Amino acid sequence: MDRVALRGLKARGHHGVFAKEREEGQTFLVDLVLGVDTRPAAADDDLAKTVHYGIVAEEVVAVVEGEPVNLIETLAERIADTCLRHEAVQEVEVCVHKPDAPITVPFDDVTVTITRSRA
Repeated sequence: MDRVALRGLKARGHHGVFAKEREEGQTFLVDLVLGVDTRPAAADDDLAKTVHYGIVAEEVVAVVEGEPVNLIETLAERIADTCLRHEAVQEVEVCVHKPDAPITVPFDDVTVTITRSRA
């Protein structure tokens, strides 16, 4: 399986269990690795035979900016479902970063990474 990766998609969302997170929102970053067989597209130089990563990026940002959820695990699952709606995508790895999570000690980032496939 070939890989198409999108790193550092950035969007503002209102996800979290605390009222302040829901009211004020915060920045989330998303990394995607899409499992795609790129051979048909490469052979014919045809975008229709692969995944249009620009459209995927817009859809993922819309999910992050959309309906709030309590957990970034839930957000990651929704993002994976969105990616797998594209026929060419056979599997996806989603990493959701929450760098401004409400943690009381110094930290760099909080992430949840999931892998989902059609199988």
